[in-house]
Amino acid sequence: MSRKIFSILATVVFCVGGCSGPGTVETTKAGEPGRIDTPRGMIEYLKERNLPALKSVEVWQNEYGPGLKLSTAHYDIFTTLLEPLMLSKVPGFLESAYRSYNGQLSEPIEAATKFPVYLFAERMQWEDFTKAFAGRQASMFCKIKAGAYYLNGACVAYNIGRERTFSALGHEGWHQFNKRLFQFRLPSWLDEGIAMLFEVSRESGGFFYFEPGKNIYRLGGLKKTLMDNEMIPLRELIAVNPGEVLSTEKEEAVMAFYSQSYALVRFLREEDYGKRLWRYHRLLLDGLRGNWLLSEQNRTIAADRNIPLTVRWNRAVGLELFEHYIGDDFDRIGQEYAVFCRKIVYHVRLK
Repeated sequence: MSRKIFSILATVVFCVGGCSGPGTVETTKAGEPGRIDTPRGMIEYLKERNLPALKSVEVWQNEYGPGLKLSTAHYDIFTTLLEPLMLSKVPGFLESAYRSYNGQLSEPIEAATKFPVYLFAERMQWEDFTKAFAGRQASMFCKIKAGAYYLNGACVAYNIGRERTFSALGHEGWHQFNKRLFQFRLPSWLDEGIAMLFEVSRESGGFFYFEPGKNIYRLGGLKKTLMDNEMIPLRELIAVNPGEVLSTEKEEAVMAFYSQSYALVRFLREEDYGKRLWRYHRLLLDGLRGNWLLSEQNRTIAADRNIPLTVRWNRAVGLELFEHYIGDDFDRIGQEYAVFCRKIVYHVRLK
């Protein structure tokens, strides 16, 4: 991130012009606050809640709208969202996500610095920030109809409702986690497949628990793919880059890639009482440590995030890693995978 961006996004601890009072508090029918219209009022509200994940909160001076910076053990959250019921859940959600990302590893890792997250109240604020933050890539990100993105070490999202916003943050947060901490970048099927494990969650005691088995959106896509006989063969799925299917503009192909990648990660973790789980853990741990046995050229691309991820690299490395860590009998594994897919969608009803 450039110094210019950081100067725009500087924070201050004390309220400045327009923040002298607590402001107006709008309440819901249940008597709970629905919206607080000043950062100071929100600071007072959040402090009164004694949220277990929240370490500090202060005003965020920015050009997009009244804002706050919330800090947790592992995240700095810059936000213009002044909806107290939703915002009070964000620190616990992100810390829960961090804990669950680490749960993918057999040996958890600790981040040396905090992860930045930008959460805007409105799409227009999000787009204005994206135009300043993403440079030449801004037009591509602004095509996102409703969601979030990861870029330059940060997750950038806007409010599309609590459930969908948290789903997007959970997904993009995985990309942020592994791209910061892993020595090697992950092949597409693995990176996207794991990210979808964090799209559905439930809250308990201020923290969240992720439930990939209840991801009806991905399960529905998988069932439709099976019913339409559009399953991507396992060997091809492992080699595919999302850009390849997105460029076709075929909704069925996109649905198949994402839903099948989600199912493949679950297959490696769950099938037959987790008989392949240790292989999955080894694959990730060696990627974290930079221990994959790759050619010198592929190692260079895997380690250097400044080198574009090519279709050719993804295809070669995806297959090589799967064969080495999981197995090279694609017919047998593919058959077991297909059975697993049919099993997990058996009770799913399509609308």
